[in-house]
Amino acid sequence: MKIKAIYPGTFDPITNGHTDIIKRASKLFEHVTVGVAANPLKVPAFSLENRVELATRVLANINNVTVCGFDGLLIKFAKESDIQIIIRGLRAVSDFEYEFQLAGMNRTLIPEIETLFLTPATEYTYISSSLVREIATLGGPVDKFVSPIVCAALLKKCAKINN
Repeated sequence: MKIKAIYPGTFDPITNGHTDIIKRASKLFEHVTVGVAANPLKVPAFSLENRVELATRVLANINNVTVCGFDGLLIKFAKESDIQIIIRGLRAVSDFEYEFQLAGMNRTLIPEIETLFLTPATEYTYISSSLVREIATLGGPVDKFVSPIVCAALLKKCAKINN
């Protein structure tokens, strides 16, 4: 059975925790789409185009992964892309309640698409994009949390902010 999955998120920016989940998902499914959400409810540090570009560059060595930006409902994008599985990451128990609610809503709206929860490797469970952005903005080191590509982009963005 050829199963396609989507790992949606804002990815502002993509972290090593995200990358860990994507690499593991790529071994489970024929194809994984990383769906970078425009998400009008958030004010991202990086534009949608920048987030797609960064994720594409970080994930370039994984053959069965593509990165796409989207706006609107995830389930609409997933159905249009012939996706069968939505992958969601769980870092801690605090993530579970929101993710469980979201999975239930998605199942109600489009029951033919399943949600699968994956946890990142232990060394990434405390990493979030918002914490990485905050550390970078305050001049702290983020090289342990993101790829060198993302680290360089964060340094460049923070230099503009701090000047």
